[in-house]
Amino acid sequence: MTIQLPDFQGGFRAYEPRTEPFAVKTATPFTSRTVFSAAHVVADPFADTTPDAPAAVDWDATLAFRRHLWSHGLGVAEAMDTAQRGMGLDWAGAAELIRRSAAEAKSVGGLIACGVGTDQLTGPATLAEVRAAYEEQLALVEASGAQAILMASRALAAAAKGPEDYLEVYGHLLRQATEPVILHWLGPMFDPALEGYWGSSDLDAATDVFLEVIAAHPDKVDGIKVSLLEAQREIDIRRRLPQGVRCYTGDDFNYPELIAGDEQGFSHALLGIFDPLGPLAAEAVRVLDTGNTAGFRELLDPTVELSRHLFQTPTRFYKTGVVFLAWLAGHQSHFTMVGGLQSARSLPHFARAYELADGLGLFPDPKLAEERMKILLSLYGVNQ
Repeated sequence: MTIQLPDFQGGFRAYEPRTEPFAVKTATPFTSRTVFSAAHVVADPFADTTPDAPAAVDWDATLAFRRHLWSHGLGVAEAMDTAQRGMGLDWAGAAELIRRSAAEAKSVGGLIACGVGTDQLTGPATLAEVRAAYEEQLALVEASGAQAILMASRALAAAAKGPEDYLEVYGHLLRQATEPVILHWLGPMFDPALEGYWGSSDLDAATDVFLEVIAAHPDKVDGIKVSLLEAQREIDIRRRLPQGVRCYTGDDFNYPELIAGDEQGFSHALLGIFDPLGPLAAEAVRVLDTGNTAGFRELLDPTVELSRHLFQTPTRFYKTGVVFLAWLAGHQSHFTMVGGLQSARSLPHFARAYELADGLGLFPDPKLAEERMKILLSLYGVNQ
């Protein structure tokens, strides 16, 4: 049986769905890499909300998805941009998400790290106010028992006059952090408001400031997450890190080669694309644990086409594709997103995402995925 999918030229093409999913093996702990999946949130489809209203979250389905990731051995990076921080999920919702997910992680023995930002600030802020907002969120994450991820701040980008302001704010936060944190450098392709972060739009100059922060407090930095979609820059940064500070790749375009590494080192992972790739990505890392780099690449390299599709410009709307695939995979009963973001991509985009994901065997029940794809097509007036 075939399904007619819209193409990017206004026509249709026949696609024959696969009948069996990727074979998932028994999960065992990773030994060579620390791997986090940034996780999406599941909206409550029955809540009476508007795009500007606080997010309504289906907590049961949201936590069930995190248990799915943990069951495959992945850590959960919580309340990150994948969870629509700053794109539908406000600080009150993120705080509740952190509390609930950290408690769930403790109950199942799951690895979790949570985003610390300044998104409770809704207008122009002083550096003192930015620092206080970071402190409030850091205290909540540490109280929850989760590791902290210091995220890039729109408010700091707007308030900082130069590199010295970043050095002061981050230095202050690192000195008071109870446990080593992960520093997150999110590029403007993910959030245009972060242009010029670390005090310069020149990435070489910004990198020097970023590394200066780390060098001044190496005992307080577990690792860094670099989301600039430039493999060579990540490698260069990785090679300049102090001993013991890890690099977690956030490069959703080049992750297989960065995780595999080279003779001078490798990256761990903290990736949004591992939300839909969870079981397959976990299996690939276990193959890598055996020293079989070629086998790891053989499993993970074919997923890059899907990732590049989901993260295509404008990159910040990749969350729409992630949630769409979660619906097709049966992890949630609907295709609704907080803030109404399900409308952010086109029907041909969804069709190609379905085709690529199905080809990889990502759907536990391929028939269900096919039926749901047909439902979406019918809503757009396409009858099979």
